[in-house]
Amino acid sequence: MSSKTAATTNRPWLVGVREAIPLLGGYIPVAISFGLIAVQSGFSGWEAVLISTLVYAGASQFLFVAMVAAGAPLWFVVVMTLLINARHVVYGPNIAPWLTTSRWWPWLMHGLTDQIFALSHVRLPQLQPRDRMGWYIGVSVVAWFSWIGGTAIGAVAGKELTQRWPLLGEVMPFALPALFLVLLAPRFANRLWAITLGATVIIALLFAVNGMKNAAIPIAAVCGALVYYGISALAREKTRRGGESRNG
Repeated sequence: MSSKTAATTNRPWLVGVREAIPLLGGYIPVAISFGLIAVQSGFSGWEAVLISTLVYAGASQFLFVAMVAAGAPLWFVVVMTLLINARHVVYGPNIAPWLTTSRWWPWLMHGLTDQIFALSHVRLPQLQPRDRMGWYIGVSVVAWFSWIGGTAIGAVAGKELTQRWPLLGEVMPFALPALFLVLLAPRFANRLWAITLGATVIIALLFAVNGMKNAAIPIAAVCGALVYYGISALAREKTRRGGESRNG
């Protein structure tokens, strides 16, 4: 066994840490943007950091601070946040086959973000079962702490950064979506995923161009989940009928 293989087997969390480093280029700029926006919306720096620590859901956090600042009722804020996170209805079952039997996995799902899902969907099948939890912990912890740290920077110094480099304020919001698309691009080779992602993008664009930008993301997420499970159910039914025809 080579030293590299031994290190990978004995310290899978360290492999996860190394493979999470490219994520920082997307996480930190957007987290800085969130910290700045949260403070400008009336939240304190500690409140902004607390939101990133406990909620840890990029789009939901931006929507949360915007709706609270606008005086929206709490129940409506909760409903909209849940709708935005409906995409996890697709994420969870798609990595579940690669998870080992452990009572810790439900707690670790706090670290399941768009980018962690895209990376896990590719990497978990390539790892030995005994290495998967360690790898996932390494990746998710680095991403989580980078998000919290970026939020703190944005809350404390975000205004000064954007004043000194105005272009930075324009670029930051696009860093995380761009990273997610890069990580998810290989999934377009799969017909089911290509249809699901294509339908989600089209629905979001239709709502956005018609002036319903706040509703575009949650509705597209729900529709994307329905498309995924609908096509999956049809494929299973077609396979079942094909099997019955051959047996009959």
